[in-house]
Amino acid sequence: MIPSKLKKGDEIRIIAPSRTMKLISEEGKKLAEEKLKSLGFKVTYGKNIYECDEFDSSSIKSRVEDLHEAFRDKNVKAILTVIGGFNSNQILRYLDYNLIKKNPKIICGYSDITALNNAIYKKTGLVTYSGPHFSSFGMKKGFDYSLDYFKKCLIEEKEFEIKASKEWSDDKWYLDQEKREFMKNNGFLVINEGKAEGEIIGANLCTFNLLQGTEYMPNFKNNILFIEDDYESKPHHFDRDLQSLIHLPDFNQIKGIVIGRFQKASEMTNEKLIKIIKTKKELNNIPVIANLDFGHTTPIFTFPIGGKVSISSNEIKVLEH
Repeated sequence: MIPSKLKKGDEIRIIAPSRTMKLISEEGKKLAEEKLKSLGFKVTYGKNIYECDEFDSSSIKSRVEDLHEAFRDKNVKAILTVIGGFNSNQILRYLDYNLIKKNPKIICGYSDITALNNAIYKKTGLVTYSGPHFSSFGMKKGFDYSLDYFKKCLIEEKEFEIKASKEWSDDKWYLDQEKREFMKNNGFLVINEGKAEGEIIGANLCTFNLLQGTEYMPNFKNNILFIEDDYESKPHHFDRDLQSLIHLPDFNQIKGIVIGRFQKASEMTNEKLIKIIKTKKELNNIPVIANLDFGHTTPIFTFPIGGKVSISSNEIKVLEH
């Protein structure tokens, strides 16, 4: 199921299935809301998003209530998550997947929201979206690429090509909106050449791996695996997390792998990444392309979990979203 695209006048509901809105500054919230309103959208908020416990989150009950209410409300056309975190997988067993299936609509977020996005896709068939959080819209500089692909994926109907951004950043933009450091983007890194087409699964690797062995893990048949990780994932962590996926019984049905850009603090280099991929014989005959604009650097493109993509050494195109 592909949810209806956004149009002017639509209501977007902001919920916090991972960490709380309390982490977002008032200025950041105001900037994000203004940006969404300037696109013609109405912005509303889940009633529990400011709850905050010792884990910078809220109770399972509160998070589930806000998500259910967002899907139940006929006026809400899309759901944006406040921010990522560490615990959205806590709520998976408590969700009413029939309610979600009967009220298909856009849900978008990244990082820890990977667990929620893939679980909803697996349990309902609803295409979900890895893309900016609500908090991401509070970024003053360097957001144009992210906004452009948000529109391509969630507002426009036609297929689109994913192209490399001109520049990227790995700074803590939310701490200082003016002092930003941007670097030239050298483009995609083709590790294994080839062509493939399939439905996208994955996103944040360590979060996606939390679904292994559960009813929430998508099957791998004819899929393209998109993976990325943040600064805490050093090369040896990424290596073993990827290896864990490769050991799954149906991994041999994966048609290709697309890897998001690593943060500088991860200490991943092109040379290390190439070595990791080349030591895994299971990947020898599928295309593997890296250094794409998704993950924990900025900017990022929005892509559909469950949507169709074609990849090759010189073009990546989202065909259905």
